[in-house]
Amino acid sequence: QLQLVESGGGLVQPGGSLRLSCAASGSTLRMRTIGWFRQAPGKEREGVLCISTRDSSTIAADSMKGRFTIDNVGDTVYLQMNNLKPDDTAVYYCAASSSGVTTIPSMGRCNAAMHYWGKGTLVTVSS
Repeated sequence: QLQLVESGGGLVQPGGSLRLSCAASGSTLRMRTIGWFRQAPGKEREGVLCISTRDSSTIAADSMKGRFTIDNVGDTVYLQMNNLKPDDTAVYYCAASSSGVTTIPSMGRCNAAMHYWGKGTLVTVSS
Protein backbone atom coordinates (compact mmCIF):
# COMPACT_ATOMS: atom_id res chain seq x y z
CA GLN A 1 0.00 0.00 0.00
CA LEU A 2 1.44 3.31 -1.08
CA GLN A 3 1.89 5.87 1.68
CA LEU A 4 2.81 9.51 1.19
CA VAL A 5 4.36 11.86 3.73
CA GLU A 6 4.74 15.57 3.11
CA SER A 7 7.37 17.74 4.77
CA GLY A 8 8.95 21.15 4.44
CA GLY A 9 6.09 23.37 5.46
CA GLY A 10 6.43 26.21 7.92
CA LEU A 11 6.29 29.95 8.38
CA VAL A 12 7.78 32.11 5.65
CA GLN A 13 7.70 35.83 4.97
CA PRO A 14 6.01 37.22 1.87
CA GLY A 15 8.38 37.01 -1.07
CA GLY A 16 10.16 34.02 0.41
CA SER A 17 10.53 30.47 -0.89
CA LEU A 18 9.84 26.97 0.36
CA ARG A 19 10.50 23.53 -1.04
CA LEU A 20 8.02 20.89 -0.02
CA SER A 21 8.80 17.19 -0.23
CA CYS A 22 6.50 14.22 -0.71
CA ALA A 23 8.15 10.94 0.16
CA ALA A 24 6.64 7.61 -0.79
CA SER A 25 6.85 4.32 1.06
CA GLY A 26 5.23 0.94 0.64
CA SER A 27 5.40 1.17 -3.14
CA THR A 28 7.12 3.14 -5.88
CA LEU A 29 6.07 6.36 -7.55
CA ARG A 30 7.15 5.04 -10.94
CA MET A 31 4.51 5.14 -13.67
CA ARG A 32 2.07 7.27 -11.73
CA THR A 33 0.69 10.76 -11.73
CA ILE A 34 1.58 12.75 -8.64
CA GLY A 35 -0.15 15.94 -7.66
CA TRP A 36 0.20 18.75 -5.18
CA PHE A 37 -3.01 20.29 -3.89
CA ARG A 38 -3.78 22.86 -1.25
CA GLN A 39 -6.62 23.90 0.97
CA ALA A 40 -6.76 27.32 2.56
CA PRO A 41 -8.86 28.00 5.65
CA GLY A 42 -12.52 28.20 4.70
CA LYS A 43 -11.88 27.33 1.07
CA GLU A 44 -12.20 24.28 -1.11
CA ARG A 45 -9.19 22.22 -2.02
CA GLU A 46 -7.53 23.30 -5.27
CA GLY A 47 -4.97 21.78 -7.55
CA VAL A 48 -1.48 23.24 -7.73
CA LEU A 49 0.65 21.10 -10.03
CA CYS A 50 0.73 17.55 -11.32
CA ILE A 51 3.55 15.49 -12.79
CA SER A 52 3.71 12.23 -14.66
CA THR A 53 6.62 10.17 -13.41
CA ARG A 54 6.65 8.35 -16.75
CA ASP A 55 7.96 11.30 -18.72
CA SER A 56 8.12 14.18 -16.21
CA SER A 57 5.42 16.07 -18.07
CA THR A 58 3.66 18.56 -15.87
CA ILE A 59 0.50 20.56 -15.73
CA ALA A 60 -0.17 23.56 -13.53
CA ALA A 61 -3.19 25.44 -12.39
CA ASP A 62 -3.26 28.79 -14.18
CA SER A 63 -2.83 30.77 -10.97
CA MET A 64 0.27 28.78 -9.99
CA LYS A 65 2.21 29.16 -13.23
CA GLY A 66 5.48 31.01 -12.95
CA ARG A 67 5.93 30.81 -9.17
CA PHE A 68 5.52 27.10 -8.43
CA THR A 69 7.33 24.15 -10.02
CA ILE A 70 7.20 20.42 -9.48
CA ASP A 71 9.86 17.77 -9.97
CA ASN A 72 10.41 14.13 -9.22
CA VAL A 73 13.55 12.35 -8.03
CA GLY A 74 13.11 8.66 -7.42
CA ASP A 75 10.32 8.13 -4.94
CA THR A 76 10.14 11.75 -3.83
CA VAL A 77 8.23 14.58 -5.47
CA TYR A 78 9.07 18.18 -4.70
CA LEU A 79 7.10 21.40 -4.89
CA GLN A 80 9.25 24.50 -5.21
CA MET A 81 7.38 27.63 -4.24
CA ASN A 82 8.86 31.06 -4.93
CA ASN A 83 7.72 34.62 -4.27
CA LEU A 84 5.18 33.39 -1.76
CA LYS A 85 2.18 35.53 -0.92
CA PRO A 86 -0.15 35.54 2.09
CA ASP A 87 -2.84 34.01 -0.14
CA ASP A 88 -0.61 30.95 -0.52
CA THR A 89 -1.22 30.11 3.14
CA ALA A 90 -2.78 26.65 3.17
CA VAL A 91 -2.31 23.01 4.01
CA TYR A 92 -0.47 21.45 1.08
CA TYR A 93 -1.18 17.85 0.22
CA CYS A 94 0.50 15.46 -2.17
CA ALA A 95 -1.41 12.68 -3.81
CA ALA A 96 -0.76 9.85 -6.22
CA SER A 97 -2.71 7.93 -8.79
CA SER A 98 -2.85 4.20 -9.13
CA SER A 99 0.07 2.67 -10.98
CA GLY A 100 -0.17 3.06 -14.74
CA VAL A 101 -2.09 6.34 -14.75
CA THR A 102 0.44 8.58 -16.44
CA THR A 103 -1.49 10.86 -18.79
CA ILE A 104 -2.59 14.19 -17.33
CA PRO A 105 -4.46 16.33 -19.86
CA SER A 106 -5.84 18.73 -17.28
CA MET A 107 -5.80 19.62 -13.59
CA GLY A 108 -9.35 18.33 -13.33
CA ARG A 109 -8.33 14.95 -14.70
CA CYS A 110 -5.35 14.91 -12.37
CA ASN A 111 -7.55 15.58 -9.36
CA ALA A 112 -9.95 12.83 -10.42
CA ALA A 113 -7.10 10.35 -10.78
CA MET A 114 -5.72 10.77 -7.28
CA HIS A 115 -6.09 7.64 -5.20
CA TYR A 116 -3.58 7.98 -2.38
CA TRP A 117 -3.27 11.09 -0.20
CA GLY A 118 -0.81 12.34 2.36
CA LYS A 119 -1.87 14.10 5.54
CA GLY A 120 -0.58 17.48 4.47
CA THR A 121 1.93 20.07 5.60
CA LEU A 122 1.01 23.59 6.67
CA VAL A 123 2.49 26.58 4.90
CA THR A 124 1.95 29.97 6.47
CA VAL A 125 3.00 33.10 4.63
CA SER A 126 3.07 36.06 6.97
CA SER A 127 5.28 38.90 8.08
